Amino acid sequence: MAATRTKRIGSRGSGRHGARHAEASGLPTRFDDRDMEVNWIEYKETPSKELRNFFMEKYLHLVRYNAERIYARLPDEVDLEDLMSAGLFGLMDAIDGFDLEKKVKFETYCAPRIRGAILDELRSMDWVPRLVRHRTSKVEGARQKLEMASGERASDEDVAKALNIDSEEFVKYKRDSSAVQVTSITRKCFPSDGSRELREIDVIKDDNQTNPVIDAQRRDLKDLMTKGLSRAERLIVILYYYEGMTMKEIGATLDLSESRVSQMHSSILARLKAQMQHRMRELEPVK
Repeated sequence: MAATRTKRIGSRGSGRHGARHAEASGLPTRFDDRDMEVNWIEYKETPSKELRNFFMEKYLHLVRYNAERIYARLPDEVDLEDLMSAGLFGLMDAIDGFDLEKKVKFETYCAPRIRGAILDELRSMDWVPRLVRHRTSKVEGARQKLEMASGERASDEDVAKALNIDSEEFVKYKRDSSAVQVTSITRKCFPSDGSRELREIDVIKDDNQTNPVIDAQRRDLKDLMTKGLSRAERLIVILYYYEGMTMKEIGATLDLSESRVSQMHSSILARLKAQMQHRMRELEPVK
């Protein structure tokens, strides 16, 4: 049983399920009734996987505590189990590097190691370099400080002066601080009144899809505009307003001169304007 527990906890290939395996293993061992200092002395003299696994299970709550504190400030797509697995690696390093002669409690010593391992994992998940994040933080911090002091929107010149950098350098800072953010389409968008959570994929705009209502309105408008026009006049309206062709291109298509197309276009607009005014008078309420 000890060998099985060693394979599950001690291997870095355990993946995200390492935290679950470690937490699930709570069997008593021969080290439970001994003084912890005796266990540490034995481990430093003759390191064993069995004793290391005992320490891993003994201090697993520190991994969960630190992982949950960091997880509370992260977006929904980050998995707590991933943070736990990274924290386990930090706990392993802390166990191997712990020095009894420094007279420091292990709980105090291992906490920064655990947090550091979790933060390293988060940085590896982030495509934006640390320098970019640092510059973004500096620019936003300076801008917020100026705006809080003056109550007005801070200009780029004011921010550059506050950072004590020239305009050319500030352009680099601003470009880095405007880096495109990557997000998951499965993350929670905002709370909904129903039982089903709304995620980004549910509300994201699809530019490839057209609104059927708008399509119907455009067809009705086109039919209204071209009603009563000759074939050539209908083509001029459709090619110019719907296909985006120039007067010269329309003339070449209809075998007409550009001036003739322009003349016909002006005549069409005048007639349409008169029709619209007539319809508006018909729609006016009777007094």
